[in-house]
Amino acid sequence: MPDEPGPERARRGERWGEQSRDGEPPAPVDSLSYRVDGRLLAVKVVGFVIFALVALGFHEDRATVAFAGLAAVILGVYALRDVIAPVRLFADGEGVTVVSGYAARHRLSWDEIEQVRVDQRRRFGTRSNLLEIDGSEQLYLLSSYDLSAHPQDVADALDRLRPS
Repeated sequence: MPDEPGPERARRGERWGEQSRDGEPPAPVDSLSYRVDGRLLAVKVVGFVIFALVALGFHEDRATVAFAGLAAVILGVYALRDVIAPVRLFADGEGVTVVSGYAARHRLSWDEIEQVRVDQRRRFGTRSNLLEIDGSEQLYLLSSYDLSAHPQDVADALDRLRPS
């Protein structure tokens, strides 16, 4: 199987929507896990290193040091978040664990989840898709960057996993 981002399966190594070798749909799973794509983390780390080196290399030019230093700090903070909390969404038969804020984890039972849907918006010629998990007290929003998968695919997978 190719090494692609997306859901990690607890029992079998298949992704949702794939057919097994005998043509049958994949077996149901016990849990799903969605994490930040490692390639995106690598881009953030490389950007951090480049901007840090620019800030060090041009130490006599205050404007360059300020800009490059600020960019390095911002990329470093985002990269650190991806290292601290790489799994942004975990779901099993009992509920969902979602990361919000910088790296806070919140566990919701399926009974606490009122709705899972995808919010689609068009702005400035681009389309934005966010997975919305409507908890009893808070709304959790996850992008395709957080999930390494299209939010609609994740919503469908959560619907299949959720107990009836």
